[in-house]
Amino acid sequence: MRHQHLGLTGVAPALALLAACASGIPLHQSDQEVRDRYNAYAGEPIDRFSWLGRYDGWEPIGRYELVVFTGVNDAYLLKVLPPCEDLQFANRIGISSTTGTVYSRLDSVIAGHWRCQIAEIRKIDYRSMRADMRAQR
Repeated sequence: MRHQHLGLTGVAPALALLAACASGIPLHQSDQEVRDRYNAYAGEPIDRFSWLGRYDGWEPIGRYELVVFTGVNDAYLLKVLPPCEDLQFANRIGISSTTGTVYSRLDSVIAGHWRCQIAEIRKIDYRSMRADMRAQR
């Protein structure tokens, strides 16, 4: 599930949406299944992506990997370097940027007391992934 900032007014609609979707979406996927799904739609590594200083959500998919959603159809798979550990347990993250751009090997994901250098960035074809998931239901 993507982490998002929801106020109390967003909780009831979110729960209603989850209940409505429960019949078509598996309730539990293993970490490996989630990683495999994102990796199947991730392109080749890129050096950078444009950053407007905010993200729409994020999803940890492993100790050193997360997906950051920067728009409706824009998602990036970020891999960070050790010793940053246990991203799946972080409650919130921050992302450093350099002049409106996030660079691999220069910028970082900030999770708790960890400042995790970004080792790799891969753009996810999120539009295709969502279309394929709808078709499978």
